[in-house]
Amino acid sequence: MQPAIIRAERVEKYYSQPSENRIQVISPTDLSIVQGEIIALLGPSGSGKSTLLRMLTGLSTPSAGQVYWHEAPIQSADVNVSIVFQSFALFPWLTVLENIEAPLKARGVDAATRRKRSLKILDTVGLDGFQAAYPKELSGGMRQRVGFARALVVEPEVLFMDEPFSALDVLTAENLRSELLELWHKKTIPTKSIFIVTHNIEEAVLLADRIIVLGRNPGHIRTDFRVNLAHPRDRKAAAFTQLVDYIYKVLTQPEAPAPALPNINGRRVRDQREMKYQMLPHARPGGIAGLLEFLLDHGGKSDIYRLADDLAFEIDDLLPIVEAASILKFLTVTEGDAAITALGTEYANAEILRQKEIFREAAVENVLLLRQIVRALQSKSDHTVPEDFFHDTLDEVFSEEETIRQLETAITWGRYAEIFDFDSTRRRFILPESALAEPESIFADAPEEEEEKDKQETGL
Repeated sequence: MQPAIIRAERVEKYYSQPSENRIQVISPTDLSIVQGEIIALLGPSGSGKSTLLRMLTGLSTPSAGQVYWHEAPIQSADVNVSIVFQSFALFPWLTVLENIEAPLKARGVDAATRRKRSLKILDTVGLDGFQAAYPKELSGGMRQRVGFARALVVEPEVLFMDEPFSALDVLTAENLRSELLELWHKKTIPTKSIFIVTHNIEEAVLLADRIIVLGRNPGHIRTDFRVNLAHPRDRKAAAFTQLVDYIYKVLTQPEAPAPALPNINGRRVRDQREMKYQMLPHARPGGIAGLLEFLLDHGGKSDIYRLADDLAFEIDDLLPIVEAASILKFLTVTEGDAAITALGTEYANAEILRQKEIFREAAVENVLLLRQIVRALQSKSDHTVPEDFFHDTLDEVFSEEETIRQLETAITWGRYAEIFDFDSTRRRFILPESALAEPESIFADAPEEEEEKDKQETGL
């Protein structure tokens, strides 16, 4: 095996809490970047893709473990990497040529050399004739070309790209992918390795020699495999669609071991922390209902890969809705296929009031946080509880940002299903009068054994 340009050894990222607990973003992870390969990093939102990229580039220091640049600790090494960002990140007051020259100027390169190298790379990426233009005069695709040129002008050994095509329209993105591959395969650029973070599965299979898929809570490698397909790659070829389908299966079954990948040697690193609370996907009830109705129109079952294609959804848009419906037992996911359940069918076909009843019952039954909110409201004499009580509990498990998002999702679900009211001014949960009037409903106290089980799950 070739020596690694960048090697991460047991790197992890976590944030300390006032208690002895830590919020772990990336669990201990090993990863190597070697010469001659394009690596694609995939994963759901919140899996730490950008965090891992920043540690590999030296922009962020791991909480534990070490990143090596040619086997020297990256903090003390003379690192030669560049990053292309999603947002273009150009200086609007500089011309195209001045933007490209900027990193060379920062490195102390003299004016004549800066201009010569910048004009050369400008021509390489198809920007000749635009050197005097300002970013506001360019299309999104042209601005991203400037971003590529600025990253390449320093002749990086490793080029990092953080979702570089996601802000572009479909045709522009496709054109830039093709041009990037052409520059790579013809060795027009001196870069020895490319590391691209993406949420687009087809993009990963089109570009990459090796694909890494992350799981979340905390971020960890679920599968890492080589793509043994010749370029140019045909999206309609059986081998191509097989790989795309495989990645969808990995992403849609976060709790299950990564499925076997035929004919490709992959490996999987298991999640190293058992979460006390399930992570609620950030999906709205309307999106869940719409997904179920769509499934019913397609016979009640669909391959998630084709479902996303039919809906023109990116994976990060569809998966939270699928996961939410699965948590509520409205559908099941097996080997990348989503199938609506009897309860899901009833929910999709019901009138609005009955839909709320079904959602309420499913949510309280299957979501621990919502169940605990109900019990806390019942136990208080005034039937109100401050949001901070649950914030402080969740904050021991999730990051501050994710804690806020979890509470926002719980509030959205609870309000919709009339499980509770929420006073946004006082930030308090309130048990609705209808629940107080229905002691035999789902709002009634659960059996003692269920309550004890919930305490064991949360450690409370």
